[in-house]
Amino acid sequence: MFTGIIQSIGTITDLQPKGGDMALVVNTGKLDMSDVALGDSIAVNGVCLTAIAMSESSFTADVSRETLSLTSLGALSKGSDVNLEKALTLQTRLGGHMVSGHVDGLGEVESRHNDGRSTRFRIKAPDELAKYIAEKGSITIDGVSLTVNVVDGAFFEINIVPHTIQETIIGSYQAGTKINLEVDVVARYLERLIQGDAAALSSTSASESGNNITESFLAENGFYKT
Repeated sequence: MFTGIIQSIGTITDLQPKGGDMALVVNTGKLDMSDVALGDSIAVNGVCLTAIAMSESSFTADVSRETLSLTSLGALSKGSDVNLEKALTLQTRLGGHMVSGHVDGLGEVESRHNDGRSTRFRIKAPDELAKYIAEKGSITIDGVSLTVNVVDGAFFEINIVPHTIQETIIGSYQAGTKINLEVDVVARYLERLIQGDAAALSSTSASESGNNITESFLAENGFYKT
């Protein structure tokens, strides 16, 4: 688990193909590696990876074919900057929110513009993730815990303060940039919970039995007011 508070901007120094997968070598920048051991988790742009080799200033992690295809890690090259965060401990301040390091989908930056001293980004999320994104709710973008300011269908906006622009790779975002999104885990569990007994059915069985979540179902069970 992570907090979504980035501890360092790292740099990809090597990508080593391994039978369809990839080993990433990451220079950790200012990240303190003194308390990291082999097998520990480090989030790279919001993706939880396992350190399989390390030095005082770098680590190596295997990345599966599936992760390469479903996250922005597949587009990395030598010299790419990445957000880094070590896994949280019981002594860690939870300054962001609970982040699992499991990417739910790829978003795309539609636009950016200055908003006072801050920078506002408009982002398109995959349609299937839109229902999990709420105004003033939490979302993780490339490992950064952020608050959603505006929601418009599958689009949402975030307002980034100067410190975050400087200390993460968000400062490099332009229109068209692909970004890793992780929605708030509470929203996913809530969706599963309100399915009730239907959660035990396969998708085919649920469809055949008519156990789909509808507005009337939510209203009848007190989750929605008509």
